[in-house]
Amino acid sequence: MTLPECTGGSDGEVGPGPRAFHVAVVIDCHMFIFGGRSGGKRLGDFWVLDTDIWQWTELTSFGDLPSARDFAAASAIGNRKIVMHGGWDGKRWLSDVYLLDTISLEWMELSVTGSLPPPRCGHTATMVEKRLLVYGGRGGGGPIMGDLWALKGLIEEENETPGWTQLKLPGQAPSARCGHTITSGGHYLLLFGGHGTGGWLSRYDIYHNDCIILDRVSAQWKRLPTGNEPPPARAYHSLTCMGSRYLLFGGFDGKSTFGDLWWLVPEEDSLAKRLLAASPNVQNVQNIQNKDVELGNENVQNIKENQMEESAVSELQKRLGISVSLLGSGVPVVDEVEDKEFIQLASNLVGERVSGNEHVSDVQALRDHWRKSTPRLIPLKEFGPLLRDYQRLITRRLQANSGSDMQFLESSFPGKAAYGFYHIRNVNQLRLDDIPKLLAEYKQLLPN
Repeated sequence: MTLPECTGGSDGEVGPGPRAFHVAVVIDCHMFIFGGRSGGKRLGDFWVLDTDIWQWTELTSFGDLPSARDFAAASAIGNRKIVMHGGWDGKRWLSDVYLLDTISLEWMELSVTGSLPPPRCGHTATMVEKRLLVYGGRGGGGPIMGDLWALKGLIEEENETPGWTQLKLPGQAPSARCGHTITSGGHYLLLFGGHGTGGWLSRYDIYHNDCIILDRVSAQWKRLPTGNEPPPARAYHSLTCMGSRYLLFGGFDGKSTFGDLWWLVPEEDSLAKRLLAASPNVQNVQNIQNKDVELGNENVQNIKENQMEESAVSELQKRLGISVSLLGSGVPVVDEVEDKEFIQLASNLVGERVSGNEHVSDVQALRDHWRKSTPRLIPLKEFGPLLRDYQRLITRRLQANSGSDMQFLESSFPGKAAYGFYHIRNVNQLRLDDIPKLLAEYKQLLPN
């Protein structure tokens, strides 16, 4: 795996300080971090990592600021807001709900009436369409819970009064647990692992490695039977859905901390075929274990992977854009005359034209206008065309130099300012403090 070279931070350190049990939520190319624990100290700082340029920024937010905490649960609401619930502040279990606007950086504590779920930490919170689903966790006084709650009133346009509803669904429900993961994939929510307790007179810890599905269509729990040995039981791991695949990493089983990677993939997946083709005698290969399991009507395979020349981790790195060719980034770069919004903006700037051949002077006039402008003078509606023209100029420079700039870009990729916004797919991914940097880079690309 590759450790990106990041920049940004405070007190001479790059990025946030070491921590565990924090929340991390991804929106577009930004990963937002809040809270957690460092040693015995609960944290309440707030950070964002821009994964296009691998730069950390500590954010100063305002409004109803949440208290320092660990073991909270959070989820993205669309591509702008984050909802956070519960946690442990070192003295009490929490049941509060906070909304964060990632553009204005304003926190708002949500006022919820009616029945409330018991305070908890170590649970999961997953946005499913218009509702936040909260499952499990450890409650006040220590009991581990297995209840499922839905919170409405998070979408402004719906004009719903915020309220909790406890859901009691049929089927093979999971046992009470905390430290599990619930990952959304299509019509299913996939629950894996977690930490529970057993016994009656004498309680003892139990760590799970079962897979349980919440079918959103039939609204019931289903067990996911596996025909092979699943990953070792664990809690406090991560499970990420990537298309039709699920990637499991790390965790803790009460004694050991894991650093292994497991894929859960459909049987016909190219990854499964490639790994099996590389080691056809599966019985004699320790780092691949494979048998069919059932996911709805889909056959899937559990694959453990360590070191292989064409590993799934390499594929993951490619998907994350690490050491990938700039021109293969998938950002659509169109010619000026095909960029209708850009041409219309240029024409409006210099006045109506009769012939389409006049577009060349219009384009130059628009670029000169931006060259002389400051961020405060450029209307928001112009940043979309400006971003696309920025990407267009970079592509042409690279093509004209036959890849020499490409080599420079790749060698300096993580943490360098050059071409830092090339991979931005949509102007909505830009933050307010990105605008001056984007405009400065754009002006450097313009010919004298």
